[in-house]
Amino acid sequence: MLAKVSSAAVLGVDAFEVEVEIDISGGLPSFMVVGLPDAAVQESRERVRAAVRNAGFPFPASRIVVNLAPADVRKEGPAFDLPIAIAVLAAQGVISQKALENVVVSGELSLDGIIRPIKGAINIALYAAQSGKAMVVVPPDNAAETAIIDEVEVFAPETLLEAVEFFQGRRKLDAAVAETLDFEEHFLDLADVKGQATSKRALEIAAAGAHNLLMNGPPGSGKTMLARRLPGILPQLSREESIEVTRIHSTAGVLKKSGLIQQAVFRAPHHTVSDAGLIGGGSIPKAGEVSLAHKGVLFLDEFPEFSRNALEVLRQPLEDGFVTISRARAALTFPAKFILIASQNPCPCGYFGDSEKACTCSPSTRQRYKDKISGPLMDRIDLRVTVPRLIATDLLNTEDGESSSVVRERVLAARTVAIERQGVANSQLAGQNLREHTCLDSNSEVFVQAVIKQLALSGRGYDRLMRVSRTIADLAGEKQVSENHIAEAVAYRDNDL
Repeated sequence: MLAKVSSAAVLGVDAFEVEVEIDISGGLPSFMVVGLPDAAVQESRERVRAAVRNAGFPFPASRIVVNLAPADVRKEGPAFDLPIAIAVLAAQGVISQKALENVVVSGELSLDGIIRPIKGAINIALYAAQSGKAMVVVPPDNAAETAIIDEVEVFAPETLLEAVEFFQGRRKLDAAVAETLDFEEHFLDLADVKGQATSKRALEIAAAGAHNLLMNGPPGSGKTMLARRLPGILPQLSREESIEVTRIHSTAGVLKKSGLIQQAVFRAPHHTVSDAGLIGGGSIPKAGEVSLAHKGVLFLDEFPEFSRNALEVLRQPLEDGFVTISRARAALTFPAKFILIASQNPCPCGYFGDSEKACTCSPSTRQRYKDKISGPLMDRIDLRVTVPRLIATDLLNTEDGESSSVVRERVLAARTVAIERQGVANSQLAGQNLREHTCLDSNSEVFVQAVIKQLALSGRGYDRLMRVSRTIADLAGEKQVSENHIAEAVAYRDNDL
């Protein structure tokens, strides 16, 4: 007896077809899974056996061979439990093979037959749509994210028994409906931050143009408060961006609730994070923090406390917007277009240059601390500001500052202008497009020449300066980049942090 069920597996952020083939033949009872299964797939034998019996169906006391094709790609995770169980029942004639045509099945089984959630369900739905499949059967907890893909119908039975009766035509299931995840009520308000007008302005520019920002200041000056309020002033993700971000989070298994992510995400890994945790890795590469922050914010608090190797791996994604991880088994590319927000103290004790407390660090200690951030990495940070200690009048001020909603309107207007003009945010302007949209008059050219000489700007540094100038002009509602815009951009390249 032979049966086949279409399923899928996720490699990187893309799904590919896995055909589950079942052969039941005479001989001593055995249950074998082939096709490069990992330990979790091998253990599916016991889960499937118990789930089938507890659902009230006979489990054949025969020689059972399960093949997961293609056989030369390693299969991971428990998502093949449900298709294997369905195939076993189809091979016994409980389900007709015709009912399984043009269907993709995926899900984990508990011993009592309940269908549990899996990782990467939206990626599987995308594969099904691209390959012309009409239907996807997934766990209930994955239904909302899977239904985002309009080209396929999504059904989510709660148990193996419901799935079998659905394929037999004895039970009707309603098609799943897509849901969106709205975290707006959890955004922190910029009005909570006292004083720090310069830093708030830099944060607004960073949000409008998707620029990287480094904040330097003593402990308690408000660096982390500012960083955590950035998502509240960022524009909402487009549908295409939302699907891309949801795919990454679903594959990584960090979606707390099934649905479409519409808001920019905020990732803040601890400074003890490993290189692989930050950039991604593993024998079969998985997404790291830079990819989980795609289209959102990556906040690195205590910037110099991160390992030198971990920081240096940021250079490629900051420049290219993606990261490629090569291993013996696979070389995978993950998207990684994020806004880097970093914060640091001026020295290890935190009080160098502070007006209230004396620094206890030696000059050599301060220099070693500063040298932890390499020149090439610093060159990729567009905005650098000092966040000073708040004075008493600021701390005692009871008036609220500008709210996030007001700032967000300006950010959205500037970002909309940029997208309509060039198709991308200003931070992604390059080459001829950058020259075209930052065309300078004669006075501005003379000023820029002086700036390049004074700051010893590299080619990359000059490009980033002009991108920030373009964003400042957009916030001001001006089509032409002028000397005033460039001067403000220069003020945010504090080289004596």
